[in-house]
Amino acid sequence: MINDADVAAFVADGFVKLPGAFAAELAETCRQILWRDTGCDPEDPATWTNPVVRLGHYTDEPFRQAANTPALRAAYDALAGPGRWYPVGAVGTFPVRFPSDDEPGDDGWHIDASFPGDDPADFMSWRVNLDTKGRRLLLLFLFSDVGEDDAPTRVRVGSHLDVARILEPEGPAGLPMMEVSQRAAAATEDHPVALATGRAGDVYLCHPFLVHAAQKHRGKAPRFMAQPPLHAATETGDPAPVELAIRRALGG
Repeated sequence: MINDADVAAFVADGFVKLPGAFAAELAETCRQILWRDTGCDPEDPATWTNPVVRLGHYTDEPFRQAANTPALRAAYDALAGPGRWYPVGAVGTFPVRFPSDDEPGDDGWHIDASFPGDDPADFMSWRVNLDTKGRRLLLLFLFSDVGEDDAPTRVRVGSHLDVARILEPEGPAGLPMMEVSQRAAAATEDHPVALATGRAGDVYLCHPFLVHAAQKHRGKAPRFMAQPPLHAATETGDPAPVELAIRRALGG
């Protein structure tokens, strides 16, 4: 369960790890579905020909169960605020990463978009603003064991505070994801880097402004991880740790 020390770490660092947020057996059930959809044979590495295979959002019951356990719902309340988030109805996307000498081609530092721009169908036009419109958390679900060599997501510790300062003068319109990501990557180059490692069933709950990146898989077993948002149910409410981090960044 999330405790006061976890909340303090979330505000300061931009993320907290919840070990055993869902059962390892449930992760195994989900992996079987994902293996099927990769088109690869789990017993034959010769079929693992791409460094990354991207799968979509899954609404199958095992995925919904994994994303809405009592421990996770309590954590959502603790960090995003009671009544300020929607239950996770679809889990994804899944960038399934395979051991490979090839570059993945998607390992740049960035933050995730939160709400559509002028053309909702054009994901490159999606935006981010200081009010975290549309998104309360970035979630990293480990559906397989992930060691340091298994392409764990890299996160820049405390980078969410820099992003808040970048967004503050931009008002409700915010900035396009690509622009804020480029500015955030440059502003946080000197931050320490943490790796989202753990066991199948662990979940990282991250501030939506956290700067993060993929990396090459140097291990032996494919990595299954999902990165869904926790969507905002309302844009107003009592300040939660998500807002407290932003206030801290702005000197409040």
